[in-house]
Amino acid sequence: MYGFSKAMDCGFDAAVVRVRDALQKEGFGVLTEIDVKETLKKKLDVDFRKYVILGACNPPYAHRALTAELEIGLLMPCNVIVYENDEGGSTVSAVDASLMAKVTANEELSRVSDDVNKKLQRVIDAL
Repeated sequence: MYGFSKAMDCGFDAAVVRVRDALQKEGFGVLTEIDVKETLKKKLDVDFRKYVILGACNPPYAHRALTAELEIGLLMPCNVIVYENDEGGSTVSAVDASLMAKVTANEELSRVSDDVNKKLQRVIDAL
Protein backbone atom coordinates (compact mmCIF):
# COMPACT_ATOMS: atom_id res chain seq x y z
CA MET A 1 0.00 0.00 0.00
CA TYR A 2 1.10 3.53 -0.67
CA GLY A 3 -0.38 5.21 2.38
CA PHE A 4 -3.16 5.59 4.92
CA SER A 5 -6.78 5.91 3.77
CA LYS A 6 -10.18 6.69 5.17
CA ALA A 7 -13.63 6.85 3.63
CA MET A 8 -15.71 9.85 4.71
CA ASP A 9 -19.49 10.26 4.71
CA CYS A 10 -19.34 13.77 3.33
CA GLY A 11 -19.14 15.41 -0.05
CA PHE A 12 -15.90 16.17 -1.83
CA ASP A 13 -15.75 19.91 -1.07
CA ALA A 14 -16.41 19.38 2.64
CA ALA A 15 -13.78 16.62 2.73
CA VAL A 16 -11.15 18.90 1.19
CA VAL A 17 -11.86 21.59 3.81
CA ARG A 18 -11.66 19.06 6.64
CA VAL A 19 -8.40 17.61 5.30
CA ARG A 20 -6.82 21.06 5.00
CA ASP A 21 -7.84 21.86 8.59
CA ALA A 22 -6.50 18.55 9.91
CA LEU A 23 -3.21 19.06 8.06
CA GLN A 24 -2.84 22.54 9.49
CA LYS A 25 -3.42 21.27 13.03
CA GLU A 26 -0.47 18.90 12.54
CA GLY A 27 1.80 21.67 11.24
CA PHE A 28 1.41 21.01 7.50
CA GLY A 29 0.80 23.64 4.87
CA VAL A 30 -0.41 22.90 1.37
CA LEU A 31 2.25 23.96 -1.13
CA THR A 32 0.55 22.63 -4.24
CA GLU A 33 -2.92 21.63 -5.28
CA ILE A 34 -3.63 19.69 -8.46
CA ASP A 35 -7.25 19.45 -9.56
CA VAL A 36 -7.03 16.18 -11.50
CA LYS A 37 -10.62 16.38 -12.79
CA GLU A 38 -10.05 19.84 -14.24
CA THR A 39 -6.64 18.98 -15.66
CA LEU A 40 -7.86 15.85 -17.42
CA LYS A 41 -10.82 17.73 -18.87
CA LYS A 42 -8.63 20.55 -20.14
CA LYS A 43 -5.77 18.41 -21.49
CA LEU A 44 -7.61 15.31 -22.72
CA ASP A 45 -11.27 16.37 -22.84
CA VAL A 46 -12.22 13.42 -20.64
CA ASP A 47 -14.55 13.39 -17.65
CA PHE A 48 -13.21 12.12 -14.35
CA ARG A 49 -14.46 12.06 -10.78
CA LYS A 50 -13.59 14.94 -8.44
CA TYR A 51 -10.02 14.26 -7.38
CA VAL A 52 -7.41 16.58 -5.87
CA ILE A 53 -3.77 16.04 -4.95
CA LEU A 54 -2.57 18.23 -2.09
CA GLY A 55 1.19 18.63 -1.73
CA ALA A 56 1.56 18.95 2.05
CA CYS A 57 4.71 20.18 3.74
CA ASN A 58 5.72 20.42 7.38
CA PRO A 59 8.70 22.83 7.22
CA PRO A 60 10.66 21.54 10.25
CA TYR A 61 10.45 17.96 8.99
CA ALA A 62 11.20 19.00 5.42
CA HIS A 63 14.33 20.77 6.67
CA ARG A 64 15.42 17.72 8.67
CA ALA A 65 14.87 15.44 5.68
CA LEU A 66 16.73 17.70 3.25
CA THR A 67 19.58 18.16 5.72
CA ALA A 68 19.85 14.38 6.05
CA GLU A 69 19.78 13.82 2.29
CA LEU A 70 19.50 16.52 -0.38
CA GLU A 71 18.12 14.24 -3.08
CA ILE A 72 15.09 13.35 -0.93
CA GLY A 73 13.46 16.45 -2.38
CA LEU A 74 12.57 14.24 -5.34
CA LEU A 75 10.01 12.54 -3.07
CA MET A 76 8.65 15.67 -1.43
CA PRO A 77 6.17 17.13 -0.54
CA CYS A 78 3.96 14.55 1.15
CA ASN A 79 0.96 13.99 -1.09
CA VAL A 80 -2.54 13.73 0.29
CA ILE A 81 -5.38 12.87 -2.08
CA VAL A 82 -9.10 13.46 -1.78
CA TYR A 83 -11.56 11.99 -4.27
CA GLU A 84 -15.23 11.20 -4.74
CA ASN A 85 -15.76 7.54 -4.01
CA ASP A 86 -18.31 5.20 -5.54
CA GLU A 87 -20.44 5.18 -2.37
CA GLY A 88 -21.33 8.87 -2.67
CA GLY A 89 -18.85 10.10 -0.10
CA SER A 90 -15.17 10.91 -0.27
CA THR A 91 -11.94 9.04 0.30
CA VAL A 92 -8.80 10.59 1.74
CA SER A 93 -5.36 9.02 1.53
CA ALA A 94 -1.99 10.26 2.77
CA VAL A 95 1.31 8.96 1.49
CA ASP A 96 3.27 6.54 3.66
CA ALA A 97 6.34 8.69 4.34
CA SER A 98 8.39 5.60 5.17
CA LEU A 99 8.55 4.97 1.43
CA MET A 100 11.10 7.81 1.35
CA ALA A 101 13.32 6.08 3.85
CA LYS A 102 13.22 2.79 1.96
CA VAL A 103 15.26 4.26 -0.89
CA THR A 104 18.21 4.94 1.40
CA ALA A 105 20.01 3.59 4.43
CA ASN A 106 20.06 7.04 6.04
CA GLU A 107 19.01 6.58 9.68
CA GLU A 108 18.04 10.22 10.22
CA LEU A 109 15.76 10.07 7.21
CA SER A 110 14.18 6.96 8.70
CA ARG A 111 13.51 8.84 11.96
CA VAL A 112 12.04 11.81 10.08
CA SER A 113 9.74 9.59 8.03
CA ASP A 114 8.54 7.80 11.18
CA ASP A 115 7.71 11.16 12.79
CA VAL A 116 5.94 12.40 9.65
CA ASN A 117 3.95 9.16 9.43
CA LYS A 118 2.70 9.65 12.98
CA LYS A 119 1.47 13.12 12.07
CA LEU A 120 -0.14 11.98 8.82
CA GLN A 121 -1.85 9.10 10.60
CA ARG A 122 -3.25 11.60 13.14
CA VAL A 123 -4.55 13.68 10.22
CA ILE A 124 -6.39 10.67 8.79
CA ASP A 125 -7.66 9.60 12.22
CA ALA A 126 -9.02 13.12 12.91
CA LEU A 127 -11.28 13.07 9.85
